[in-house]
Amino acid sequence: MRGPLGAVIGRYPSSDGTTEIGGIIRHNRKCRDIVFLVIFIAFWVAMIVNSSFGFNQGNPLRLTYGLDYKGNLCGDKHAHPGLRKLELKYWLNPNQVYQSGVKDSQFKLSNARSICLWDCPIPSEDSLNWVCDYPEGDIRLSMRDWINRNYDYYEFLTPEMRNTSLQLQGPCYPVIFPSVNVYWSCQFIARASNISLRHWQQMGGVNINEDMVIDKSIHRSINSRSSVLKRYMADIGKSWPVLIVCGGMLPLFLSVIWLLMIRHFVSAMPWITVALFNILIITVTMFYYLKAGWIGNDAISPIIGEHDPYINVFGRELHHLRAVAILMTFIMVVSILTSIAIVRRILMATSVLKVAAKVIGEVQALIIFPIIPYAILAIFYMFWISAALHLFSSGQVVKNNCNTNCCAYDLVAKKVNCDGCCGYSIHYTPHIAVAIFFHLFGGYWATQFFIACSSTVVAGSVASYYWARGETSPEIPFLPVFASMKRLIRYNLGPVALGSLVVSLVESIRFILESIRRKLKVAGVTSDGWFGKIGNHTSQGCLRCVEWTIKSVNRNAYIMIAITGKSFFKASEIATELIMNNILRIGKVNVIGDVILFLGKLCVSLSSAIFGFLMLDTYKYRAAHNKISSPLLPVLICWALGYVVATLFFAVVEMSIDTIILSFCQDSEEHQGTAQYAPPLLIETLGDQNEMQRLTQ
Repeated sequence: MRGPLGAVIGRYPSSDGTTEIGGIIRHNRKCRDIVFLVIFIAFWVAMIVNSSFGFNQGNPLRLTYGLDYKGNLCGDKHAHPGLRKLELKYWLNPNQVYQSGVKDSQFKLSNARSICLWDCPIPSEDSLNWVCDYPEGDIRLSMRDWINRNYDYYEFLTPEMRNTSLQLQGPCYPVIFPSVNVYWSCQFIARASNISLRHWQQMGGVNINEDMVIDKSIHRSINSRSSVLKRYMADIGKSWPVLIVCGGMLPLFLSVIWLLMIRHFVSAMPWITVALFNILIITVTMFYYLKAGWIGNDAISPIIGEHDPYINVFGRELHHLRAVAILMTFIMVVSILTSIAIVRRILMATSVLKVAAKVIGEVQALIIFPIIPYAILAIFYMFWISAALHLFSSGQVVKNNCNTNCCAYDLVAKKVNCDGCCGYSIHYTPHIAVAIFFHLFGGYWATQFFIACSSTVVAGSVASYYWARGETSPEIPFLPVFASMKRLIRYNLGPVALGSLVVSLVESIRFILESIRRKLKVAGVTSDGWFGKIGNHTSQGCLRCVEWTIKSVNRNAYIMIAITGKSFFKASEIATELIMNNILRIGKVNVIGDVILFLGKLCVSLSSAIFGFLMLDTYKYRAAHNKISSPLLPVLICWALGYVVATLFFAVVEMSIDTIILSFCQDSEEHQGTAQYAPPLLIETLGDQNEMQRLTQ
């Protein structure tokens, strides 16, 4: 049988049953799992180096704006010529756009001649409009004058230039098709202006294809997976005020309010939490239905700015929103049914929350302690998100390798040039993908590490309260929290780094396997039979169970690390043995308490998501310069950040319950099945009437 472990702070009764005066004990500790702490520090150094590469090579504006035929980024004031405020990519030659959309064509849209404009040109109602190349050479116009003339200097062209323009070789090109601003690219509408086309034909211009392909070619490029991913990442950068307010400040406020309500209205909180959760998840689902266009007329539109209401352009983002709306409907139904099923157990949750409320009332610093890890995480996330945006945009601008036959007039060389037809694109090397994955893994590991540190400090503080019998003493109000922080920094950072690494590795493996499964499904390799589907769903369920089990074991391991100062694996073994030996005694109480706390975290995170929807629905993010492509990713990040913040604060209650229960189990084992330090409220909650009578006497 395992010997006594020793508490952080406690009073053991002497052999005659009397409590030793001043018998506060302190377990002898030493640093554990130092190797993994060194690995964690080395990983942070690698994260800084990796992020510095992103800051040096990346430019988040690439996620939003396109490149012109010279390789300049639209909107770049340092480009030559200066493109400040010229943010819209426009394809000059409509026949090249058509050719890129023809089936089996070798010509790609990225090689079509494009420039950056202030707004998308539209055909004239009584004449022929022109869009001319950047003014260079003999065209003595400034960029400002060029913009003020609506990009038209056709009247200044020499006869040779006019002839090449009629051949669609520039420097001026006719505006035959209307276009609209779709995600900062001018999307052609395959409805040629009859008046403009008639003027073009009367001037002797070459034939211009009017097929629907000219519409679909640009639309296909804008809706490619890589373009959608770039827009999603750009949405994060544009909506940073929403992330700060709804992902940082709001959950902080709501979490503190929830803790205070647990302290003063503990009996009503389980009922309030369940009811509020159902209201919030229904509200979030309705918001997704609104943005998906299934309710009302507020669906997201890829078109930026004012446009013809009869023009409808659909983006891939709308399909994603509709898929999430369907998923949220399923989650909403399951959540409501589950809430109904646990109504009868809520009274038990109220009892276990009373124990936590008692601890919070005695160890008052627990309420404000989570602000410390919250501030650390806030600084970390600002750095991490900024580095992520730079890494996602850290490709190199290179000239395409093409063998297409096309010509364009060169204003500097004063002749038609058929050698420089290839356009430019952003090339991403494989090591960038590795750097991005490394950055994502590092962000998740750091998050788990800070949450684990917070949980360990709370566990050490609550253990001090339990082993001192909850007596009011100078050590109870504030000192246990700071003493626990000191023990964490001095002894326990290694085990915490190891525990957070285990969770991160399991989650990463699950993510990789899920990605492989999706790719196999898209490729049609997976079996469509019932046996294949059962195997697929079973494997996913097993991975989720493993993940949940490891997270649960880790949480209890952090408690035993705080109490005993053991290494991570030894603490996990002790915690698991204690739980298995007392599973019938504590199982139902712990599970119901965890469910209510989980619903509380979801209430905070869902509130963050709702306020995120409301802020993103303002004019600034819908029609102005900072228009986002979809509220999906910013809202999901607000939800995730809200959940992380809620986890930091709710860990006060969660770890209080788990620490007291594990301390009770350890107390019982060390004293032959009779808990010497358990408060009466805990005995009552666990339903041990004999213990209750003994303590009452």
